[in-house]
Amino acid sequence: MAASDYSAYNNRNIVLNELIGLRVRVLRCADRKQVGLHGTVVDESKNTLVVDTGNRLKRLVKATSTFRFYAGRKSFIVNGVEINFRPEDRIEKSMKYYKRREE
Repeated sequence: MAASDYSAYNNRNIVLNELIGLRVRVLRCADRKQVGLHGTVVDESKNTLVVDTGNRLKRLVKATSTFRFYAGRKSFIVNGVEINFRPEDRIEKSMKYYKRREE
């Protein structure tokens, strides 16, 4: 993705936007082995993110994790509960989190 494609991302709407293709780092997780894991989001389901770490694919549980997503030069911290929806349902169901997040 080109840097200009990330211009629409901000701290508030990150919970509504497409996550596939973004770089990600796990900040907190119930599974301590996954803390610090980083890579590129290659797939997403209702409850998980699939991340390409460079040498293998890792499936991360959204609900029990906190992530830092990188969109170009910007980065955003997202609690997994805020995105724990099917990608196609996220706009409708994440609105309550969108309204609570700071600009």
